[in-house]
Amino acid sequence: MIAALRGLLHEKTPEYVIVDVGGVGYQVYLPLPAFYEIGELGDEVSLRIHTHVRDDTFQLYGFKDLPQQRLFEHLISVAGIGPKLAVTILSGMDTDFLIGAIVDADIARLSTIPGVGKKTAERMALELKGKVDDLVLVPFASGPRGIRQDVLSALENLGYRPRDAERALDKVEDPADQFETLLKQTLRVLAN
Repeated sequence: MIAALRGLLHEKTPEYVIVDVGGVGYQVYLPLPAFYEIGELGDEVSLRIHTHVRDDTFQLYGFKDLPQQRLFEHLISVAGIGPKLAVTILSGMDTDFLIGAIVDADIARLSTIPGVGKKTAERMALELKGKVDDLVLVPFASGPRGIRQDVLSALENLGYRPRDAERALDKVEDPADQFETLLKQTLRVLAN
């Protein structure tokens, strides 16, 4: 089993990279956070690896750190979540926020991730609740203040300036206590 790779970055796409290790190119699938941090072509890179073997395939999944890899391994233990969906989940939400959403059983927030419906979100929350507590790197703020910070972060990731995002969030009348609803309300304010 391959547990780690260190070599030169030979090819880079948002879906996978090819790492040249001693003249052998390994195709490694990555979540977006690892893709953005991996470096440029020709750089030496080091990745933690999960080797996924099935009857007809042998695939490598790469991660920037141990918590991200452990979270991936927990995700693929959930019924209905395979490695590709697990990569999509890790790409769709920051690791700490994802862990917080699982710990808080925040089905609405988990359901905002592409490919994750309500039932999958419920299974994730149920099956992983006690397993991911040790992976929390930064304390997760839940409740209205935490949701507000999550919305501000999402708006910044969408390209809005922090000052504009805060002003729009302050203008929301009767702010919702669910992430998705509050984000939509704030986007409406920004559109006007």
